[in-house]
Amino acid sequence: MDTDLKCNRLTCRQSLTDKAVVVSPDTCLPFECANELFNAARLCPACDTSLTEPDDIVVSSCLPSVSLSLQVCSLHPSNDYKTSVLSGLAPSIILEICTRAISFWQYQIYQESSFQQAVVRNINDKNAQLQKQLESVVREANGEISLLNNKAGELERDLELERRKSRELQDASREREREYQKLKVNW
Repeated sequence: MDTDLKCNRLTCRQSLTDKAVVVSPDTCLPFECANELFNAARLCPACDTSLTEPDDIVVSSCLPSVSLSLQVCSLHPSNDYKTSVLSGLAPSIILEICTRAISFWQYQIYQESSFQQAVVRNINDKNAQLQKQLESVVREANGEISLLNNKAGELERDLELERRKSRELQDASREREREYQKLKVNW
């Protein structure tokens, strides 16, 4: 599994490459989704939880069209930024931050795994449906082929009967022609 974050909105799922909007502790979105979703309602797009607390969506001023501001995270911060953020913090706080970050990634990987499993189930279900449809079509086609083969056999038998009748009529016609010729000679 790759380590790229993806939008947690199931209808989007685009890869987040440079920056993302982080909602609550576990949801990340691209700007477009955040703009669209938070203009409509204050619900988490991944789990539909109501975001009523002020810290559910952390304040920042990067999306002017959104009535509430969102925390925008750079997914590839510079080394200077990383140093400045962690400098001066006690090791226990740094470990707590790391624990929360790992928890965030575990949740994202779980979400991606769940999404992929749902996709696989959906594909397997569609495959099973298509397989049943194919079997039905093959069964119908085999039935049609069988009927057509039976009909062709009957037509071949009828044709053979007609050929025999035709030969018999030709033989009878020749015989009558000979008799007629004999009678004609005798007259």
